[in-house]
Amino acid sequence: MKTKILFVCLGNICRSPAAEAIFLFKLKEKQLLDKFQVDSAGTGGWHAGNLADSRMRRSALNRGVIIESLARQITLNDFHKFDLILTMDNSNLKDVKDLSSQLDKPFNAQIEPIVKFAKNTNFLEVPDPYYGGENGFNEVLDLLEDAINGLILYITKT
Repeated sequence: MKTKILFVCLGNICRSPAAEAIFLFKLKEKQLLDKFQVDSAGTGGWHAGNLADSRMRRSALNRGVIIESLARQITLNDFHKFDLILTMDNSNLKDVKDLSSQLDKPFNAQIEPIVKFAKNTNFLEVPDPYYGGENGFNEVLDLLEDAINGLILYITKT
């Protein structure tokens, strides 16, 4: 049975699609792709159907990571479909938990901030690079790589 993981940010065009793509890249390197189902979503639906921000795609591609997903908004069904929902910042975490409170029945998804798995940072959340310069995108990618390395260690041990 596959472990199902959903990465969530605000609009699903910067941080969460980057996290999804980095995770898939690292799973492929470790020959673990067949053990996981991975997706990303935003708490808002403004960008639904769009590719990730071109600056994030370019920064990721410079590292050999290809971001191909299309933006979508998180749904109530996601709480039943996924095992682990990882949020990028405290606002996303609150929004996801608030959304989950609308469910009539219990769900299996564990909701956590992705930085919980980072080992080499003092950041408490993944900053949104959307309004910043190129360096912000690279900083986010560094943080996500660190967190995803920790995530892979965590989920392959449990």
